[in-house]
Amino acid sequence: MKKSGFTVAVVGATGAVGKEMLEALDVRKFPYAELRLFASPRSVGHELKCGGKTWKCEALAKGCFQGVDFAFFDASDEISKEWVGEARAAGACVIDNSNTYRMDPAVSLVVPEINGHLLKTGSREGALFAGPNCTTAQLVMALKPLHDAFGLKRVIVSTYQAVSGAGAAAVEELHSQTGDVLAGRKAVAVKLKHPIAFNCIPQIGGFLTGADEGVTSEEKKVVNETRKILGLPNLAVTCTAIRVPTASCHAESVNAEFERKPDAAEARRVLAKFPGVEVMDDPANGIYPMNFHGAGHDPVYVGRVRKDSSHEFGLQFWVVADNLRKGAALNAIQIAEALLA
Repeated sequence: MKKSGFTVAVVGATGAVGKEMLEALDVRKFPYAELRLFASPRSVGHELKCGGKTWKCEALAKGCFQGVDFAFFDASDEISKEWVGEARAAGACVIDNSNTYRMDPAVSLVVPEINGHLLKTGSREGALFAGPNCTTAQLVMALKPLHDAFGLKRVIVSTYQAVSGAGAAAVEELHSQTGDVLAGRKAVAVKLKHPIAFNCIPQIGGFLTGADEGVTSEEKKVVNETRKILGLPNLAVTCTAIRVPTASCHAESVNAEFERKPDAAEARRVLAKFPGVEVMDDPANGIYPMNFHGAGHDPVYVGRVRKDSSHEFGLQFWVVADNLRKGAALNAIQIAEALLA
């Protein structure tokens, strides 16, 4: 490892998460000396700024990870399957945000505030760590302190996910369709399955079959990843994932059942003390998390904390976070920071 600074690779640098990654590397003063930015062949030579310097994008190729200390993968599952092994073989510590390795028993799925102890064993060289689905990341940040206080038993979550979760093209589709509808023209879906302007789509990912018939792949990710990150393999979790016509931030309506009778005031206190969580909960004065609070900011915001009147062991609450930050780029960099610490 270089004493003067690390060589950092970002795979998928021109994507929505990749751009957030560069900003976070800069803002958080991550100790890099050199950046290697990888993107699709059509973006080769494209220039991106980070740390007051301009860096050119290059294409993935055999041997491209030589000398890289940390490799952040923010691309497709297919790219991760093809190139993560190459990066590890070159000695890079890989932090992968795709779905490829999350449920691999040999790979730690990490949200540092929750299970950062998994980062304290073994060598960084050639190591692999996975980051969770953006929806899962903000959910477990709210669930962990409540579990420690009251003992989680069951979680029911409905997600309201921004189009940025489907990439920059989906954000542009929302913008263009909104203009079309307001101008009296028909909105045409290209990136998303249905028109998203002034609409909600109760499907994210493909529908599964067999025992999970009727469940989408996105919903299944939330269930499995929540159990793995919290270390609760038998936790009862169910999810409904919905794409909504907002550009940034995912929101979640959560109903949780506990082993011990929860108190709403105590729940607010333990949430407020948890690193990375900010409580906004004064509904009488119109104070609760909304998308424009979270956009461009790091915390996971929680509000509308209240007793479930239908169940004495239940709590309901609302969670909002920037899906490109804690849901992806920020969490990945926090993993690297914890490894260095």
